[in-house]
This record gives sequence, C-alpha cells and structure tokens, in this order.
Amino acid sequence: MSRDPTPKQRARSAARLYAVQALFQMESSGQTVEAVTREFETHRFGATYDEGEFAEGDVDHFRAIMDHAVNWQAQVDQLTDRALVAKWPIDRIDPVLRALFRAAAAEITRMDTPPKVAITEYVDVAKAFFPDGKEPKFVNAVLDHLAREAKPQAF
Repeated sequence: MSRDPTPKQRARSAARLYAVQALFQMESSGQTVEAVTREFETHRFGATYDEGEFAEGDVDHFRAIMDHAVNWQAQVDQLTDRALVAKWPIDRIDPVLRALFRAAAAEITRMDTPPKVAITEYVDVAKAFFPDGKEPKFVNAVLDHLAREAKPQAF
C-alpha cells in the first residue's frame, strides 16, 4: 500500500538530492564544503526559478549528509569500491554517481536512516539524474551490497 510522503519525508528527499548536487559541485569546482553548503542553503532550498520551484529541504539532514560524506570520504569510498565491480573503482565512475554513492554511503553508515529507506531514496535520486538509463538499477545493486556489508543486521 503506497502512501503519499509526509512533508518531513519530502524535505529529507530534497535534502538528499541537494547533497548529491552539492558533492558533485564540490568535486567539479574545487569549492570547500562550507562554501557549497552555504550556497545551497541560501540559493536552492525553497527557491523559485524560471524552471520551477525547488523543494524545501531538511537543512539539518542536508548538513549531516554533507558532513559525513566529506569527513568520512576515504572510508565511504573504500566501502563503495568493494561494492563496485573490481574493474570500476569509484574514481573511474561517472562523477554524479560518485557523489550519489558518497552521500548514500555516508547516510547508510553514519546516520540512523534504515538502509532499505536510504537505498530506495537514492535510487529515486538516480532516476532524477538518469531517467532513461540503467544507472538506477546499478545504484540499487551497489547500495544493496554496500548496506549489507555495513549493516548486515538491518537485513
């Protein structure tokens, strides 16, 4: 039985999408986490542009994902590498997927979000970036493997 998401759930979903975008921007621009976080909180959260309205995100959830993804990046990347095919270490995959895996792995390993919820949420983020591609299935497989290693008790 499918229920409509609550405002809190929608805000957390938006925070995840923004975190992936912010991590991508950090990598591509070389900006600091503080600068990118400030920019997103000031200009993205709840803003309205010609293309439409940006969702109001959960600022605390966004900050926590960013903090954990940056501060635990080496551990997060190692965990992701083990979940990827050996020929495709994290530094060789699409930068959007790399940002997504960093945000998801940080949330799965460092936050209280149930792994199955995080996986579903980040597969939805992948669908937003790659609506017609195979990437969402790839994201699901990698995050499932990663979560089972990091939190086997959740399965």
